[in-house]
Amino acid sequence: MAGRISQSDVDEVKARTDISEIIGERVALKSAGVGAMKGLCPFHDERSPSFNVRPQAGFYHCFGCGESGDVYSFLRKMDHLSFTEAVERLAGRVGLTLHYEDGGAAPEQSGRARLYAANAAAAEFFRAQLSSPDADTGRRFLGERGFDAGAAAHFGVGYAPQGWSSLHQAMRAKGFSDEELTNAGLVSQGQRGVYDRFRGRLVWPIRDVTGQVIGFGARRLFDDDKGPKYLNTPETTIYHKAQVLYGLDLAKRDISRQHRVVVVEGYTDVMACHLAGITTAVATCGTAFGSDHISVLRRVMGDDSTAGEVVFTFDPDAAGQKAALRAFADAKRFNAQTYVATGPEGLDPCDLRLQRGDAAVRSVIETKIPMVEFVIDQRIAGFDLASVEGRVGALRSAAPVVAELRDQLLQPEYVRVLARRLGLDTEDVRREVERASRAGRDSSAERNTRRTASADASSSDGAEPVARITLASLPRTSDVALERDALMGFLQFGHRMDAELLARAVAIDFAHPALDAVRKAIAAADDLDRPGWAADAVGTVREPYRSVGGELLAADFPALTDAAAVASTIALARRLVLRSIDRHKSELLGAIQRVAPSSEEGRAIRMQLRELDAERQRLHNDA
Repeated sequence: MAGRISQSDVDEVKARTDISEIIGERVALKSAGVGAMKGLCPFHDERSPSFNVRPQAGFYHCFGCGESGDVYSFLRKMDHLSFTEAVERLAGRVGLTLHYEDGGAAPEQSGRARLYAANAAAAEFFRAQLSSPDADTGRRFLGERGFDAGAAAHFGVGYAPQGWSSLHQAMRAKGFSDEELTNAGLVSQGQRGVYDRFRGRLVWPIRDVTGQVIGFGARRLFDDDKGPKYLNTPETTIYHKAQVLYGLDLAKRDISRQHRVVVVEGYTDVMACHLAGITTAVATCGTAFGSDHISVLRRVMGDDSTAGEVVFTFDPDAAGQKAALRAFADAKRFNAQTYVATGPEGLDPCDLRLQRGDAAVRSVIETKIPMVEFVIDQRIAGFDLASVEGRVGALRSAAPVVAELRDQLLQPEYVRVLARRLGLDTEDVRREVERASRAGRDSSAERNTRRTASADASSSDGAEPVARITLASLPRTSDVALERDALMGFLQFGHRMDAELLARAVAIDFAHPALDAVRKAIAAADDLDRPGWAADAVGTVREPYRSVGGELLAADFPALTDAAAVASTIALARRLVLRSIDRHKSELLGAIQRVAPSSEEGRAIRMQLRELDAERQRLHNDA
């Protein structure tokens, strides 16, 4: 077994990797000041972005939850990789051959990396099989739905042969073990041994947001196949269906640019939408749209305002209506506006494109209606609006929908919409909406009370929670502000300062223990020309002050340009040195009052005062 990766290779991979590119594959990042980018945190649910990335330092920090680190820690936390696997993955991206302490080259990977490799190899096998004679039925299925060979290639569509072990044999020949193939969900274990999970089916590779194949969706083709119409990869270490959206790897760039996503119901619907020009379409994979999907989409959209759009397409049948109501319950977590688009005569995007062309698909999406209107119509559909009793019943059913609207400007407008739908007086509808709102608040308060009681019971051991120390919790004094801003500049631009000035500034003790801990970490850094030095320095800050170091490195430095930021940092360093000189001078002036002017001690103090004045003048002249 190979030893540790050589440290020089670890450093080289990190130096060649743009952390904003890696994080940007999962999070929509926007410019946030000099040398900084910002987006929604992938580690906790938030409505406003507090996740900062500093590409030059190779560092990220969330001001909301406190998570921070370098590109390796990001991959380890996001993808549950070991350190070695994180380095190996990035080395593959930058084309660097790794060396290990025993002198060997890259060893056989294990764990999650092998699952990714197995899925990638299986995807290539399925894709190649689509051109085989056995796949005629699959090619005909695609052709009948308007997809040619180019479309199949673009989406990586493949074919699983009907035999029981075609994939198994091909993968074993590539060196994958039965255990690895089982763990990847590619084969199953039966009474007569191992057999292919997917047989005689069209196969769509399911990729994560970075484009790595993590599983498959397979469509039944033959009448003698007694399995489900669609069969997906089972839950594995890398495939969690509640967090996966088919097509997101292809759609993410346009979703981020347009701040719009279209959620459809199947693989062929995604294909149809993309080919029709709706390149922001995605679909769930064998499960209902839920909260985890929302979290993924919000990060990709950069959903920090109400300017974005989420468009759901649902069949108009009972199942589609049920799905819409379920999605509405979760969709309130979006900042973006949510809509519903329903095809004419109940046609899904794939059938609509086939029958009426690309323009019809685009038209359906553009003629969407707000989801709240769609849900209101679903709530009142079962009532006889010709009768008084029916109208009252419909009002009581639909009022909670309006009451739950977060936007207080929208709520009165939908009161009027509901009143028109039901033919009732607007004031009567408003009162019922207010009553529903009060009932909802009372119910929510009761749930919160139960949660609080449960939390109190679970913490009955009397242990005091440890508060995380942050920049916001620091005292608001001029001295603390100077030290804070100087440390922020040193961490972000210290490698571009005069080394002697920086060394003098960080040799001065700071009064606040958190800032002093960060100062000591900077003072101990030995090579400021090395990429990532600041992130490494933050990693050495003693607890509980490490989070303050992370915030200082990731914070928006108050300057308009890069050059201005460096100049400001230099000025802050001089102010620290001048402050130290002035404090020392003040101490000496007090001391000289207590000794005889002609004494040896008095002459020594006056000499020190002259040296301090000269040093102060030199600093002013250098400014």
